[in-house]
Amino acid sequence: MTPSFVPATGLLAALDLLQISQSDAVLHVRLNRPAKRNAISDTLIQQLHTCFINLPDGVKAAVVSGEGAHFCAGLDLAELVERDIHGAVLHSRMWHAAFDAIQFGAVPVVAVLHGAVVGGGLELATSCHIRVAEDSAYFGLPEGQRGIFVGGGGSARIPRLIGVARMTDLMLTGRVFDADEGQQMGLVGYRAADGAGLARGIALARRIATNAPMSNFAVMHALPRIADQSQSEGLFTESLMAAVAESTPEAQDRLRAFLEGRAGKVVKS
Repeated sequence: MTPSFVPATGLLAALDLLQISQSDAVLHVRLNRPAKRNAISDTLIQQLHTCFINLPDGVKAAVVSGEGAHFCAGLDLAELVERDIHGAVLHSRMWHAAFDAIQFGAVPVVAVLHGAVVGGGLELATSCHIRVAEDSAYFGLPEGQRGIFVGGGGSARIPRLIGVARMTDLMLTGRVFDADEGQQMGLVGYRAADGAGLARGIALARRIATNAPMSNFAVMHALPRIADQSQSEGLFTESLMAAVAESTPEAQDRLRAFLEGRAGKVVKS
């Protein structure tokens, strides 16, 4: 556990497949099935959903990471049992609900990736808003070799980051991308040495947590929807969201602080 983070209490403390802790406005959610390479079981996906729809008061950003040598090796195939079509659809929709609670939830989420980020683990990573990859991270979609298909939202989210052609390659050939390739294709935005990713992710989350809540909400909820709209519809949606954001008292205070010289200008760090 990172220093200054304290364990969650109440409902979140009862989620035994997650290690959840908080430091000020940042929540750290760590997948806790290291013996299974943090493979996602039905219980784990349900606990992730429970966590992100029950964030503690005061949390403004979250970090997701994995315990042990890997972020997440995907669906726990040991739990994959024969299902009829209806049951399989419901199972997929359960994953969709959990990952939607991350992507379209209350706060921005930073994923810290190391080791295996494959299958459902990649689907989880792409439901987060920012991704930090350590040198050891590698990415794959082995569903094609398992006789199955992505079911956790990967077909909708992953192509938006790397394109349909690259996702097709991953699934048809079993190709694996390393951390450098992941960064080059836009799958990850930040790199870190092995062991340094969590500190980088937490630093990013702390910075994000200082933003105006409505600005963060607009980026999380409006931006991806605008990208799916036609240009004319997107521009109209943008106008509405801009008007809402700039009309909040916090935005007015921040704009006034800038005009009065009490806020820093944008500079290259």
